[in-house]
Parts: sequence; structure tokens; C-alpha cells
Amino acid sequence: MSAERLTESIKAANRQGRVALIPFITAGFPDLEKFWDILAELDEAGADVIEIGVPFSDPVADGPVVAAASQRAIANGATLAWLLRELAARKERCKAPLVLMGYYNPFLQYGLEKFAQQAGAARVGEVSGCIVPDLPLEESAAMRAALATENMALIPLVGLNTPEERMAAYARAASGYVYLVSVLGTTGERASFSPEISTALQMANRNFAVPLALGFGLARPEQLEGLPFRPQAVVFGSALLKQLEEGGRAADFMARWKQPSAGF
Repeated sequence: MSAERLTESIKAANRQGRVALIPFITAGFPDLEKFWDILAELDEAGADVIEIGVPFSDPVADGPVVAAASQRAIANGATLAWLLRELAARKERCKAPLVLMGYYNPFLQYGLEKFAQQAGAARVGEVSGCIVPDLPLEESAAMRAALATENMALIPLVGLNTPEERMAAYARAASGYVYLVSVLGTTGERASFSPEISTALQMANRNFAVPLALGFGLARPEQLEGLPFRPQAVVFGSALLKQLEEGGRAADFMARWKQPSAGF
């Protein structure tokens, strides 16, 4: 039931009349111990899904905030092996399902089958899927097959420039949810969305049966105003990491988003 947990958690939030909340935090940030405190705080504050970034030395899709968090986590000693080991030791402590977001190389070097076995539902009950930004659909068969052995989702990333026929191809293999990248560029806060966001939202909604999560650049719920419809979920990373870096609390950030939303 691992991949299905992602879908159901988002739909449960929507049944409550609100958008599902998916915070992102880099594993090992701001240090190896405080990371687990923040993860627990996000869970207690009502996160519906939590994305955990796997630190990588060359994060090409990440903006300065997430890239700096990744470099700091690496300096702290955070690795994929450390993350899996610590998750196993804390099995079933999170109510929210977890998604590991990282570049393909660390997963490949670790061993796809080994990773799936250690991260899957049989050993670490909360990990329900992965997002791999640099893994195109045509090269994803091995990763998808490994995750499938543990019923974990390989969550697709689509963007403003993704053609409809390609969205349809991703949709045929999608599980958990689909992540729509709201900008052309790296992660980071934006003051407003590109005009192309409405077309991309409508196209993704037309093609995917799984819930639609909107991410990259989100910091405030007011940013959702003016969209043709509310996405089923929102992902926020850079703004949350920035608040944590400045000494703010994860629960305070979450509280800004925990209001009922029209459209469900």
C-alpha cells in the first residue's frame, strides 16, 4: 500500500476542504540531529506528505537555497546510507508518508535493488516513493522496476514546456502523485507564476489520474490565487529552508498554509 498512501493522503486533505501540504527538507540539514527534530515537527504540524532531499554534490536543478542546504548536509556527513539507516531505526514514527527526492547517481551507486529493499515498505514503513529530477522517462525502467518490488512510486516531474503527448506518456506509468514544476529554471522563491502555468495545469489535470502537486517557487498561499483551479497539493522547499536557516520554526511556516481552500 506504499504508493497508494501518497494518493490517499493527498485526497484525504482535499476531502477536508484544503490543499495537501508537502514540505521539502534536505536530509542532514541544518545538522544531523536537528534534521530529525524538524522532520517530526513537520509531521506533527500536519504535513500530508514529506519530501526528503538526498544531498548531492552537483544539484543542477536546485537554486541557491536548496544547493547550499545540500552542501551543508554533505559537510555534516549526510549520505544516502546514513539516511536509510536512520529511517530504519525510526520506523513508523512519521504519520505522513515520505518521498525521497534526489539525483540518480547516488541511487545508482548505492544499488537500485539494495536501495529499494532498504527503503521499501517491508523495512522502512514510511517511505512511499522517490522523485529523481535528472532521470528521463526513457531511462527510468530500471529504477521503476526496483521500486515496484516494494510498491514504491517513481513520481513524475513535468513542467511548463512538457508537451501534452509526453505528459500522457508519463501518466501511463504514474503512481502516487505528479509533480508539476511551476517555473522554467531551478528551485527558489518567485514573486509570481509565469503566464504559461494555467495551460500547464490544465494539461496535467487532463492527462493524469493521480493527484497534481504544484512546486518550485511556492512560499505563500496567496500565490495560488488567480490559477484556473487549485492543485490538489503544494510543495514548498526553498522558503521553508530559508526560514529554518534564519531560526524560524517549521510549524509556523506550516500554519500559514493550513487553511481551507475552495475548489475541492
